[in-house]
Amino acid sequence: MPGGQQPQKHYGITSAISLAPPREIDHLYTKKLCDAMKPFGVFEDEEELNHRLAVLGKLNNLVKEWIAEISELKNLPPSAISCVGGKIFTFGSYRLGVHTKGADIDALCVAPRHVERTDFFQSFFEKLKQHEEIKDLRAVEDAFVPVIKFKFDGIEIDLLFARLALQSIPDNLDLRGDSILKNLDIRCIRSLNGCRVTDEILYLVPNKENFRLTLRAIKLWAKREPDLSFLKMWNTCRGIYSNILGFLGGVSWAMLVARTCQLYPNAVAATLVHKFFLVFSKWSWPNPVLLKQPEDSNLNLPVWDPRVNPSDRYHLMPIITPAYPQQNSTYNVSTSTRTIMTEEFKHGLSVTDEILQGKAEWPKLFEPPSFFQKYKHYIVLTASASTEENHLEWIGLVESKIRVLVGNLERNEFITLAHVNSQSFPGFKETTENDFVSMWFIGIIFKKVENAESVNIDLTFDIQSFTDTVYRQANNINMLKDGMKIEATHVKKKQLHQYLPPELVQRKKRVRISLQLWFSCSDLFLCGFYVSYVFYFLFFQSIAELNRSSNSESSKRISLDGSALDSSRETDSGTPFSSPNSKAPPSETNEGFDEIVFRYYNPQIRPQPGAECFFWVVLQSQPPQEDLCRGLPNTKHNHCRQRAGLVHPGHRLKSVKMPQI
Repeated sequence: MPGGQQPQKHYGITSAISLAPPREIDHLYTKKLCDAMKPFGVFEDEEELNHRLAVLGKLNNLVKEWIAEISELKNLPPSAISCVGGKIFTFGSYRLGVHTKGADIDALCVAPRHVERTDFFQSFFEKLKQHEEIKDLRAVEDAFVPVIKFKFDGIEIDLLFARLALQSIPDNLDLRGDSILKNLDIRCIRSLNGCRVTDEILYLVPNKENFRLTLRAIKLWAKREPDLSFLKMWNTCRGIYSNILGFLGGVSWAMLVARTCQLYPNAVAATLVHKFFLVFSKWSWPNPVLLKQPEDSNLNLPVWDPRVNPSDRYHLMPIITPAYPQQNSTYNVSTSTRTIMTEEFKHGLSVTDEILQGKAEWPKLFEPPSFFQKYKHYIVLTASASTEENHLEWIGLVESKIRVLVGNLERNEFITLAHVNSQSFPGFKETTENDFVSMWFIGIIFKKVENAESVNIDLTFDIQSFTDTVYRQANNINMLKDGMKIEATHVKKKQLHQYLPPELVQRKKRVRISLQLWFSCSDLFLCGFYVSYVFYFLFFQSIAELNRSSNSESSKRISLDGSALDSSRETDSGTPFSSPNSKAPPSETNEGFDEIVFRYYNPQIRPQPGAECFFWVVLQSQPPQEDLCRGLPNTKHNHCRQRAGLVHPGHRLKSVKMPQI
């Protein structure tokens, strides 16, 4: 290397795309990114962090005490008991350093070979039960990865168990080595996998701090924050953070961010967020995302390998864990969820392009999506039970099977896309005899059928096969109890208000006021006079009208003369239906009060022959939806639409009468 410089360490399975160091402006954008994330509670303060460390320290001591007690009961010599050890390892968001305020901790209890799994779920469970700082204790021994869940001094903890083939567990034990998996049963291997994958991710990124800040931003963009209020939880959600529903879980997002860091090893967080969207909006799925070349440790454990396993060839969006045995963390992804995520990556790229060009600020990246305005048709999935305990069990099973319903809908020849909202909502007790109700919403896009005015689409089989699957599974595991019910109903967008509060169905508008004034006159003096008059008469009255209209409960478009314009359209802008006031097709995206628009056109005013004057004042929060030139004489209509290209071409706006000057 010239100048005696050492070559930069190589990360990942390919060379870096860019080794460019960060510029001064990149650091500035990163600081702004941090400031934009702070209101969402993604950073924990020093006091909360110390509280977590104290709780983990107490739990680690409890584990050591318990293992020593078990060792004594099993007649180990005192010399062995004194050094038998035992340790708590963390994994997931806490181990990665990206946990948020109020988030739980994923932890693993590692014990020596003479401690059995039954000991963990019996004697250790009893020891936890007797501890005064531990609340809400419950064991899930028959889960795919068995776990004990509890709250320790207010901190939620999910604790797994693994028994290693070692006589003692030292405090400096490293779980990354593959040899540690020898002679272990499959449940212990699964329990160890979380820690091993997390540690491997951190080892494979060039700069841990840049990785962590970038991952915080991507997680905030993709998911809801659990410590926010109900409405804000929904509002801060892109709806694509849920492994169980066929989107991506925490480890998958971490691996995508880690791969971005490998490709841009010297970049800071602001640049990495932008590059994240750039890379994965253009990724050629189903090519897998790999952080390192898979290695075979000759332990005969099943690994992801489409060359060997035919089922692996059908995975749509493979993201492969870096620790042995390598697995695809996204096997639940479906055609619809991959399409939705790809579109969100493209949207994220567009927004970050604007931010880095100085055209927008970071809060725009975290703006809420418009799920309940996006589709014309929805399926409302309702799960209910008679008691709170039964309800918690029931919704867990139902949610784990929703991707079965999505798969059924995707296979329907008349359906293009099925988009499940990752957030569940409390149902109305009046609609069911049970007191505990939860709802999920699935947006549906139907295929357009050529040469057919209307098509009747029967979803009965798709929905019935799903409900049969849920009930059958509940019977097989002896969960089904009296009062447990599941229903699926097709509704149109205009009917959503029957299920959801108005804040969700109709998004709160943020009004942006802009004055758009266009004119053409032959006489500059007269033009100046007309401009001043229109600005005074229209602009200030527009603001007053906007204030009055925004406080109106009816949320109708209002004109200066007080008449309601197309108010009937606001009940269901997604339903094919013609308003008596408008023949244009209804909008699919705009609901409620969008804008007040005033236009002044007076062909009578001609300072000189052939001259005309046009004036527009537009106050808007969404793109205008009505014909700017509607109502003009035919001779003027085409000319007006051509001129209106300077304002909003091809859109429809209401006109307002003006007095003659």
